[in-house]
Amino acid sequence: MVSFKLSTAIAVGALFAQSAVAAPSPTVGANGVYVKRAASCTFPTPPKTSVLSTPMVIKGTFDGGNVRYNHGAGACYVQKDVENQDPVFRLENGATLKNVVIGANQVEGIHCIGSCNLENVWFEDVCEAAITLRQSSGTSNITGGGAKSAGDVVVLHNGAGTVNIDSYCVQDFGKLYRSCANCKTQYKRAVNISNIIATNGKLLAGVNSNYGDVATLENNQVSGVSSMCDTFQGNNNGNESIKLTSNTPNAKYVQLLHVSLSLLTFNCVAVNSKHCSSSVVSIAMLSWAHESTRLTLRSFLRLACFHCLVPI
Repeated sequence: MVSFKLSTAIAVGALFAQSAVAAPSPTVGANGVYVKRAASCTFPTPPKTSVLSTPMVIKGTFDGGNVRYNHGAGACYVQKDVENQDPVFRLENGATLKNVVIGANQVEGIHCIGSCNLENVWFEDVCEAAITLRQSSGTSNITGGGAKSAGDVVVLHNGAGTVNIDSYCVQDFGKLYRSCANCKTQYKRAVNISNIIATNGKLLAGVNSNYGDVATLENNQVSGVSSMCDTFQGNNNGNESIKLTSNTPNAKYVQLLHVSLSLLTFNCVAVNSKHCSSSVVSIAMLSWAHESTRLTLRSFLRLACFHCLVPI
């Protein structure tokens, strides 16, 4: 199941901007809490490069100072069993990795054994998966940073729980997020993708509807991306998953929960979805709005408000 929310304080057209000038990625406020900022697509210039022969294990918090880490020349190669490949970083439950650049010479970037926090972590190139999440429960947070040249997937969710991807930049990619298609143990998973800048990709979120996965997308700037969400029939026997829907509005009922004409703020949630159909919104409810505004809303809602749920 995929819900899709967009909220913005600027004109609707800006949501589909071809380029973005953004503020720096999230920083820590005076109270130690991370403050959300707009995503930045300015990759840092590493002061040096560190080559690791074995994964660096993080148990607490590690601040890399934007140093580039990799496994050495030729580390990225085609192999059949990604699960057994060593990552650059292995994070234990509750660990935090921040201000790190991961170079092109690696097969797997980061493995989170439990819930983890990634802050301003950048991938200059993605070989297989940039980030693999194996948590048995809980929430992992990916805040700031970005990835480019990901032929397959950036965030692979093999475990359970929830992952929040916020203020992130992704360029030239296959999938930003994918719930594991055929893991031996499957779970109901959730992903929240917000305030990101995504350009030139195939898919933002791929979920297994038969396991009850939920993806929520909000406040994202997207350009040249083929699909916002695809739903799949996942399995636990190692076979390829079956794609069920692709970027298709399939909510039988869509409710417009909040409309502010002054801010053009929309919060669209689909309910009681039974099968694929066009989004249904009563524009008559907006009779108080100017005709041109209603037409703009009608066009916008067709693009922005959809909720993927495959029939059970």
